Amino acid sequence: MTLRHALATAALAPLLLAQGRRVRRTVPELPEPTGARCGVLGSGPPLRLLIAGDSAAAGVGARTQDEALAGRLAVALAPTFRVQWTLLAFTGATTADMLKRLQQTPAETFDVVVTSLGVNDVTGRRSLAEWRRQQGELIELLAGRFGARHVLLSGLPPMHRFPALPQPLRWYVGSRARDFNRILADLAGKRAGCEFLALGHEMMDVSAMASDGFHPGPTIYALWAREAARRITQEQERST
Repeated sequence: MTLRHALATAALAPLLLAQGRRVRRTVPELPEPTGARCGVLGSGPPLRLLIAGDSAAAGVGARTQDEALAGRLAVALAPTFRVQWTLLAFTGATTADMLKRLQQTPAETFDVVVTSLGVNDVTGRRSLAEWRRQQGELIELLAGRFGARHVLLSGLPPMHRFPALPQPLRWYVGSRARDFNRILADLAGKRAGCEFLALGHEMMDVSAMASDGFHPGPTIYALWAREAARRITQEQERST
């Protein structure tokens, strides 16, 4: 954060807090989609897949898991692999929440883990240093306790484009999301088997977002899953 940015944020702090409270009161709370949160699909070499994270990982904005990230990703991988997939995600999850949940989850082995975390860390005013530390712990936990050889870190979406957020709150959280993404990309670049997946403007089309103006819609989930499947397939081919 530059000095100019820090000073602007400090000056706007009362307004940002007031806008944040108003958004929490007025933005509709969409339910998590119905459907299975684990399954086996496809044929070919076995691939054990975990999708872990927040409401976007859980598929909020889609009606069923078939239209959400997990379902779309399993289908995208099924022509190439026999995918045994598990979804561990819940609305409101921060990185600290997911660390705690995974530490309480019985250990098992996954070949690939796709994460979606960060929006709640931004809105919860997590510091950049704490975000880096917790994401580093998460990567180590997934590789150690769960044996993940490939960890795909989904980036934060372009929050400065979220229709549900008024200005200047939209500017502020968008700036923080970009800072968080830079840290994610840096962490991924320094760890073998770890990869950063940016959710760019071309994927996060505002017109394709859910009705709350805050979550992805089915079209975005399909694009996200397609890119994740491409990255996973490439990594599996490289490692065999």
